Amino acid sequence: MPQTSRSLSLTVIGLGQMGGNMALTLKAAGFAVTGTDVFDAARTKLASLGLNVVTPDALPASDVYLLSLPTSAHVREVLETSPGLLARAPRGSVIVDTSTSDPAVSRELAEKVMAAGLHWLDAPVSGGPKGAASGKLGMLLGGDDATIERVMPMLKAMSAKCTHVGGPGSGHVVKLANNYLCAAHLITTAEAVAMAAQAGVDPAACLAGINSGSGRSAISEVNFPEWVLSERFDSGFTTGLMRKDLRLAREAAEQLGLPLPLLQMVVDAWHDNTEQPTDSDDFNHITTPILSRASQAEGNQ
Repeated sequence: MPQTSRSLSLTVIGLGQMGGNMALTLKAAGFAVTGTDVFDAARTKLASLGLNVVTPDALPASDVYLLSLPTSAHVREVLETSPGLLARAPRGSVIVDTSTSDPAVSRELAEKVMAAGLHWLDAPVSGGPKGAASGKLGMLLGGDDATIERVMPMLKAMSAKCTHVGGPGSGHVVKLANNYLCAAHLITTAEAVAMAAQAGVDPAACLAGINSGSGRSAISEVNFPEWVLSERFDSGFTTGLMRKDLRLAREAAEQLGLPLPLLQMVVDAWHDNTEQPTDSDDFNHITTPILSRASQAEGNQ
């Protein structure tokens, strides 16, 4: 029988914008949730919001350990050394990695997890801090059916849609593919809008036209009106993280011996000028230089 939300105990490791909001969403859904983070400030903030928080060396026994960490190296550290879940987690518990990680490393770590008597699920997410706070994330699942069924109450509480794409590591493969397309669409949509603006078409009108046709994407439908044209640039996802994901996508293609020249061009475009935008800037800022050049050209006419 699948476990109910009240019988599934969870520990969230990594209480940043994504992990912290996921932890609070799961707590509100009725789960027994404990959170931890290596940074005192993150623990203090979440404790002030009512989450049960412990230091990393005081993790409780849990049915599920949900990881929300920056890179595969951090995931490896949590599993192998500090706090060392491979040795500390109760046998039969589930490791769920919601980070955007290197698929090759994920598959290596999944083997170690299963050899230690634990279960693995990679479940990278999309939807940003807002989706994490509202329980409306998109999730890409890499693991076996039995593990997914076991944690499905948790997945339903976190996501608007979760898609099982294959075995361990598959979720991270598809996440990199998704982020590659996202990164490319930001550049191509900015260029299309800039071209239209230079020809005298209002950017909002251009987007309305694109969104009524086959060129539309989540970037043109969501990112441009929400963060680019509004100039809010507060999606919660940084340029540095997107650059990291693009490098991972390129490395995955290289490991497969698969030449993808357009992917390399997109990687190069995101790395050509690391000062505009900087790694700490919102990732939608990659459009700013493109749109600015169009405005300057219009002003010179």
